Amino acid sequence: MKKTQIAAQLYTLRDFLKTPSDIADTLKKVRQIGFDAVQLSGLGPIDDRELTAILAGEGLVCCATHEKAADIVERTPMVIEHLHRLGCRHTAYPFPHEKPTSYAETVRLAEKLNTAAETMAAAGITLSYHNHAHEFERFDGHIWLDILYDHAPALRAELDTFWVQAGGCDPVAWIKKFPGRQPLLHLKDFGIIQGERAMRPIGQGNLNWPAIIAAGEAAGVEYFIIEQDVCQKSPFDSLSDSLAFLTEHFVR
Repeated sequence: MKKTQIAAQLYTLRDFLKTPSDIADTLKKVRQIGFDAVQLSGLGPIDDRELTAILAGEGLVCCATHEKAADIVERTPMVIEHLHRLGCRHTAYPFPHEKPTSYAETVRLAEKLNTAAETMAAAGITLSYHNHAHEFERFDGHIWLDILYDHAPALRAELDTFWVQAGGCDPVAWIKKFPGRQPLLHLKDFGIIQGERAMRPIGQGNLNWPAIIAAGEAAGVEYFIIEQDVCQKSPFDSLSDSLAFLTEHFVR
């Protein structure tokens, strides 16, 4: 792993991204922590040109975004134009805007996402799917995340290590399922605090990070994206802890 492949998911810092001034201050702090790239998510209103200028001024790469789920499937050309303005090649569908409750409904969502993925691919953009735990429910004996990927061949994976584990599955095994099909990988550790599952900085939970990083590299992951939706301390400190762990143990 190269250090330039490690990114911060800005959703972690959403409480500090309400205004353009907040965004500028926060991106400066992210750069000072040591990140070279960010995934855009959780930002308040800001013009694309202003945002691009802030990123360039800090020397940060916009490696990917999360866009509104409905926009991805219903207003695909608008999303493409937005990504082109940002100079960004990757985006992800963050959460089902039509949450399936059956095999057939999962197939219908897959078909919509595949159409959007094909349209984006023609414009030089990859569309990935970001999972949570609910995608590991079974419909007719099949895990619905498997159903989704089986029926959306143009769709790529943005697996989330915490949520795969929370869904009762092995993050390493799932990463290995998608060689060449996962440009993005979300990293957050899975821990237990007072008997309850908890998101933890990388290296402070119970996941097998040597195996996860090795599987991601073998699968061709372009960006290893640190995210921690819920932090036990300052989210800036949590991101810093995760980056320090990855840098010490895996950056070459």
